[in-house]
Amino acid sequence: MTREPQATRPAGAAARAGAGPTAPVGVLLMTYGSAVTSADVPEYLRSVYRGKDPDPAVVAEFERRYDVVGRSPLIDITRAQAEALQRLLDERDGPGGRYRVETGMLHSAPRIAEGIAKLAADGVQRVIAIVLAPQYSPIIMGGYGRAVEAAAGLLGDGTAVTVAGPWHDTPGWLDTLAELTREARARLDPATPVLFTAHSLPKAVVDRDQGYIDQLRQTIDGVVERAGVPADRWRFAYQSAGHTPEEWLKPDLKDLLPGIKADGHAGVLVVPVQFVADHLEILYDIDVAAREEAEAEGLAFHRTELPNARPPFVRALADVVDREERGSSS
Repeated sequence: MTREPQATRPAGAAARAGAGPTAPVGVLLMTYGSAVTSADVPEYLRSVYRGKDPDPAVVAEFERRYDVVGRSPLIDITRAQAEALQRLLDERDGPGGRYRVETGMLHSAPRIAEGIAKLAADGVQRVIAIVLAPQYSPIIMGGYGRAVEAAAGLLGDGTAVTVAGPWHDTPGWLDTLAELTREARARLDPATPVLFTAHSLPKAVVDRDQGYIDQLRQTIDGVVERAGVPADRWRFAYQSAGHTPEEWLKPDLKDLLPGIKADGHAGVLVVPVQFVADHLEILYDIDVAAREEAEAEGLAFHRTELPNARPPFVRALADVVDREERGSSS
């Protein structure tokens, strides 16, 4: 596995009351962020577009999608994941123990800098920042590292900060996804095809980091083995291609649906392998758009639940924390 190197950050303005041998370790759970309702879409997209005003047509389309789903629970779920991880680490190490868990979003509040500021106020001397996407690419996800670096001045002198590398093959993560897959398949005809999906990306971006696609396939291989999905019962496709003219990764989920129907199947099960919480790309792109496309082909549509704050997934996050702790001491 590759990861961003550990670095020692310069002194900042935050108090360091907890500094010393027993100073806590900070854990920052980071995600892309989200508009909560359609009213938040313009501000959110301006952040995504680095301060530029987005195309009004794109704004209108996103507002429509948010109105269809009502609201995105991503920020609430991320906070619930952090709270559950804090409880688990406290149960393991004792209340008021050696970890402080906070959240930070890349493109919406609470921002990454806000999470780091809270950790700084707790006097942490080490921060483990975890992107809540199991497959990691420094090219695709470099914005997280830059946001952490920009906020590093809030931390005390000598504070070490690490952005965790990929955790796509962490046993706890694979077990979580396999459990969700088994639960869903148990409610369906065993012959129902499984479509593993990941967010599409511009092909030109991925061509610079083929290892990212390898990570996706390694995750799927691990889940297939653990969940007992027969080799002739699953396919891989992309979802949520962007609103830009360049070539995006294929096949798209909808491209596979006619063939599934032609093979005589009555339904399909979608298993997202990249997302860890319900948000627009699940609640609209999968639950609305993909469902409509499947039903138009005469297929019953099903998907697995997302990990959200399920205990097995929270334990997987604790495994990532432990891995990074071991790496810092080696």
